Amino acid sequence: MDTLDLAHYLIGKVAVHDVAAGRLSGRIVETEAYPVGDPAGHAFRGKTARNSSLFLGRGYAYVHFTYGSSFMLNVTSEARGVGAGVLIRALQPLEGIDLMQCSRGVTRLMDLARGPGRLAEAMRIDFRQDGVDLCAAGPLWLAATERNTGTIGESVRIGLTRNIDPRWRFYERGNPYVSGPRRLRE
Repeated sequence: MDTLDLAHYLIGKVAVHDVAAGRLSGRIVETEAYPVGDPAGHAFRGKTARNSSLFLGRGYAYVHFTYGSSFMLNVTSEARGVGAGVLIRALQPLEGIDLMQCSRGVTRLMDLARGPGRLAEAMRIDFRQDGVDLCAAGPLWLAATERNTGTIGESVRIGLTRNIDPRWRFYERGNPYVSGPRRLRE
């Protein structure tokens, strides 16, 4: 499974973060792929101290800080030593909604985890989760769900200035928790 396959596969899976106050979880409804060789990807210029978790192998958390204000959660997607990942862009909150509302300072359900910065804040994701194995037992992990996933749409990625044309953004069509302009959610 390569980066694009993983970005598609993650739609409908559940991100779970067990914190001292309780369990936070949400269905993944939107992702973006940053495959090998992508000039918009953090691994494009090679391994550094800052992006080293991108090179751990498949299924690890790569957490980065962007825009001077937001953490973002990615899932590493290639073999050990090869840097690439999938940005988790939006969740449909499932558990710990009251904790998410407290973390975000908002009560409107749609605003809790729609967009990668909001998602990380709601799920209490920061540098402490960078490099965590998301497929192993621990406080941050990915789970399957029995709920059927709706039709999966594709579009260009959001907010990029380089390599913007590929349709490497995947989302559950019609899901109100998907981020971005309305035309990119339907």
